[in-house]
Amino acid sequence: QVFLEESGGGLVQAGGSLTLACAAHASLFGGNAFAWYRQVPGKQRELVARISRRGDPSYADSVKGRFTISKDNAKKIINLQMHNLQVEDTAAYHCDTFPLSRPFWGQGALVTVSA
Repeated sequence: QVFLEESGGGLVQAGGSLTLACAAHASLFGGNAFAWYRQVPGKQRELVARISRRGDPSYADSVKGRFTISKDNAKKIINLQMHNLQVEDTAAYHCDTFPLSRPFWGQGALVTVSA
């Protein structure tokens, strides 16, 4: 059973845009706040953006003004729009519940930003 499935990653030039989507299982969606995290090999995962059950967003300083998190309650999807991407945004992006104290459930979406 797949609880979280990310999509939309890819290769983009610096300054470009990508939108990630996360399909959440119905049993998980309604009762949780969600977040997008990112992780680079050898480093701890980083919280990028989160959205409360009510839909209130919050962002890491590094992405504020460039990324937008949203969710579609009917489709049970959590989106992350990313604009003006920078090389340092290169990472595997994971969608999961917030807060999180276990390994990611999804496979993640790889975002690579070239200079």
